[in-house]
Amino acid sequence: TGDEPDDGIPVLLEDWIKKDGLDCLKVKLRGNDPAWDYDRLLKVGNLAIELGSNWLTADFNCTVEDPAYVNEILDRLVVEHPRIYGMILYVEQPFPYELEENQIDAHSVSARKPLFMDESAHDWHLVGLGRDLGWTGVALKTCKTQTGALLTLCWAKAHGMTLMVQDLSNPMLAQIPHCLLAAHAGTIMGVETNGMQFFPAASKPEATVHPGLYRRSDGCVDLSSLRGPGFGYRIEEIDRELPEPEI
Repeated sequence: TGDEPDDGIPVLLEDWIKKDGLDCLKVKLRGNDPAWDYDRLLKVGNLAIELGSNWLTADFNCTVEDPAYVNEILDRLVVEHPRIYGMILYVEQPFPYELEENQIDAHSVSARKPLFMDESAHDWHLVGLGRDLGWTGVALKTCKTQTGALLTLCWAKAHGMTLMVQDLSNPMLAQIPHCLLAAHAGTIMGVETNGMQFFPAASKPEATVHPGLYRRSDGCVDLSSLRGPGFGYRIEEIDRELPEPEI
């Protein structure tokens, strides 16, 4: 719009790709407007091709009620834009997250692309139901508790499901167990991390000790600064001022 702050932080996707060397882009879709969703995939896909990003994921945000909605978009893509279709690593959570109340047969979608549970993956019991319905992968999130993520990881791996570690813009210390889980989980594509986009100043104290964890370079984060107990936080070196607790 021209009214953006002149603070050196990118505003446009193109600038973020160039600055951080991003190689895999999540495309947020509406799930209730097929023309808009298709056009969005084309716009982001073509920009990715132009700038050298190789992969996309398609997130329909729990709003789809009929697998045909997703299938028709994918089938049109594979015919009209096969390169962009080939760039899509997986489809994420197109259907409502209340899995038990919305037991939609998803096999036709996962026959086209890997289909990942996100909001529906509250625990490994629901992951089992999802697998029966045709879902093939699980997005792990440490914000749903580290123990829950590990238990879901174990169940999913034991039953042949693929994994991704995704975030909810993890800032400060939350970024560390998040990235560590991804480093050891065996994911389909590294780790999703976007806190440095949505609140880039929030983790400055942590970034002085772990600069590579709070900055993406060539599409990667660097965990080499982690060492010692407590996930390698090195918390005694982090000058983080916290507010007084409210009692």
